[in-house]
Amino acid sequence: VRAAMAGWARAVRGLLLDVSGVLYDSGADGGVPIAGSVEAVRRIKASGLKLRFCTNETQATRENFVKKLRGMGFDISVSEVTAPAPAACHILKERGLRPHLLVHDDLMPEFAEMDKTNPNCVVLGDAAENFTYANLNEAFRVLIGMDKPVLISLGRGRYYKETDGLKLDVGAYMKALEYACDVQAEVVGKPSKRFFESALAEMGVPPEQAIMIGDDIVNDVGGAQRCGMRALQVRTGKYRPSDEKHPDVKPDAYVNNLAEAVDIILRQL
Repeated sequence: VRAAMAGWARAVRGLLLDVSGVLYDSGADGGVPIAGSVEAVRRIKASGLKLRFCTNETQATRENFVKKLRGMGFDISVSEVTAPAPAACHILKERGLRPHLLVHDDLMPEFAEMDKTNPNCVVLGDAAENFTYANLNEAFRVLIGMDKPVLISLGRGRYYKETDGLKLDVGAYMKALEYACDVQAEVVGKPSKRFFESALAEMGVPPEQAIMIGDDIVNDVGGAQRCGMRALQVRTGKYRPSDEKHPDVKPDAYVNNLAEAVDIILRQL
């Protein structure tokens, strides 16, 4: 078994780590680190491997998100995080778009520089408590009033795991607006190819020398594999045994947690 396991771990120069469900489980109390993950990150850094934290987190600015993780003991800085909001701002500027924002209050500072008057697109994030009927209807009205509606979604996850159970994610609300407005959302964040490619570019590592480690079979594993990376699924976070029978996505390996993955990878170096 070890030889077979080791096959996927060869010739690695960079690791991309999903954050929620791999490093920690989020929760109202801030969340809790997953056993062994703080030490695993420390070991990756000590090994000299390139490292990028790839998150679809859109309930906080990168600064506050990183501050929370550092408080849990993780060695992580803002410059190591690839997240959807800054990528979305880049697209908005590039295309002269003025967003109507349906996002979490704590994410608003990421869009401080953007012109929001007379919006010509909707940007959707994991708004949590802000996903009220009134707010969704307002976003719907902006879209339906446009000749060519533009809906930008900061991810397409179905659900994620918090300490008190599973929570609906932005993808569920994205689908509602797509259906109501007969529009196709543009996804910024995982599993979009552009998101993974920018993380690889920031590391300076080609896809065939990188491994993505995530708990989301479709957005983490499937997305990374479509970019030519290897991808592992951890059996933590929102992982469910049914993922192992997924009709379309087959991870390069399953590992019980990040610590186990790092053990195997570092043995190959």
